[in-house]
Amino acid sequence: MTPFVVPGDIDDVTVASGGNTYDRRMCDLLGLEKVTVAGRWPTPSTKARVALADRLGQIPDGSVALIDGLVACGVPEVVVPHTRRLRLVVLLHLQLADETGVPPERAAGLDRREREVLRAANTVVATSEWAARRAIAHHGLDPKRVRTAPPGTDPAPTSPGTESGDRLLCLASVTQRKGHDVLAQALANVADLPWTCVCVGSVRRDPGHARRVQALVDRLGIAGKMILTGPLSDADLETTFAKTDLLVLPSRRETFGMVVTEALVRGIPVLTTNVDALPHTLGPGAGLLVPPDDVAALTRALRGWLTDAELRDRLRAAARAREVEDWPTAATRLAGVLR
Repeated sequence: MTPFVVPGDIDDVTVASGGNTYDRRMCDLLGLEKVTVAGRWPTPSTKARVALADRLGQIPDGSVALIDGLVACGVPEVVVPHTRRLRLVVLLHLQLADETGVPPERAAGLDRREREVLRAANTVVATSEWAARRAIAHHGLDPKRVRTAPPGTDPAPTSPGTESGDRLLCLASVTQRKGHDVLAQALANVADLPWTCVCVGSVRRDPGHARRVQALVDRLGIAGKMILTGPLSDADLETTFAKTDLLVLPSRRETFGMVVTEALVRGIPVLTTNVDALPHTLGPGAGLLVPPDDVAALTRALRGWLTDAELRDRLRAAARAREVEDWPTAATRLAGVLR
């Protein structure tokens, strides 16, 4: 059984993330040995570093081992020595320096540490073609050692949508990278129209930013319309999807954007940003793309969606026609890398 070293909070629904979902699904579908290591990754305590070294040390020489990049890439002093005896595969969900809001000096240090780990690894797995190309170019990796294994989706019923299209969903952890502050300002600009926007996602990953977003929502006078619910159970999330007309994801960076395909498999159009992998994840015609950090452009797109019935019909038809990969196919891709 191939070991998969993952963050200790992988099953904690209060800090749900696309990366954790990906890791869990691959463990289940491929029968990987889930090896959890508690710690504040990617900058863990000494105790967490010791625990990671111990977990890696228990893996027999010559074994293939998969490790989440969030755990591996910040601690080359722990991980790199094991690359000399293990066939170590690093799963890179997001380059560490790409997390929005990281101070420049700290980001540069994380970048150097990540480069050391990725260059020493046997193989690097990215979750999109865009992310693979960027890792190769940014870290000077051998393209032959970089593979791609995008996330999948589960089958789901088509969301019927409403005639007015006024039920919006933002599904993302409340962090700077996800752009909730931009969304709040744009929604305030269309407060003259009927809409509700449910924002589902963890507020624990960056509690300070989550408080600032809530304060902004309150100050803009849209607290009754833009609602931060925190994370939801799977059943409650399905209920929310069934009531959604449009997914809104105003991210500043995104290496894939799993919530985009989760919306598309339900026939829900997506309004997101034209950064990184998002245009490819969305596909042609299945939604709207705007520049990141552009309140005016996001306002125009929201107003267009809410006032133009023909636009809504066209985007819904394209979203329902968009084919997205399922989890078994995604797992087969990763299994091929591990073989």
